[in-house]
Amino acid sequence: MQVADKNRNRRDILVLALVCGVCQLALAPNIGIGNGRANLALVFTACVAFNVGGRTGVLAGFLAGLFFDLSTTGPIGLMAGCCAAASYAMGQEGRGRMAGELGASVVEFSVAALVVSLVYHAAMLMVGQSSSLLDAVALRALPTALLTIVSFLPFAWFYSRSTGGGPSLSMGGRRRGGGSHLSTRGL
Repeated sequence: MQVADKNRNRRDILVLALVCGVCQLALAPNIGIGNGRANLALVFTACVAFNVGGRTGVLAGFLAGLFFDLSTTGPIGLMAGCCAAASYAMGQEGRGRMAGELGASVVEFSVAALVVSLVYHAAMLMVGQSSSLLDAVALRALPTALLTIVSFLPFAWFYSRSTGGGPSLSMGGRRRGGGSHLSTRGL
């Protein structure tokens, strides 16, 4: 019998949100290729979607996208919608998918990162934030997707090393074994 620990999930999501938020604000603006910057909100969205999924994943994606929108000069709500849709698409196949499926998770995330980057920068072209289609695609969307995929790799590796549901980020660690803490002696 496996017991779901919702407080552990919330705590792990909060720690992941803090790590990705700090990296989005401190590292992403300083590391770029062309006009592209890594999107750590999408990395957070994917980690939650692959490991938790469902409504929690979509809500986490929306809030991460909203955080991204509030920390950039783009239209508010654009990345929130993109991340929520990406989280819904990535979270369809169940929870704990990154455990042992590093290659499949990276491929699915790569497709999602490319699509989200293209949609976001095409919308930025429509509102006048980009000067041309070449600028929007070649100098913004493709480098953004590449940097986002590279940023996702350490998180994917970290979560793929777990036995299911992602490793515990708490200080106490996690018990290994059958998942049940109940003794069966005496039955």
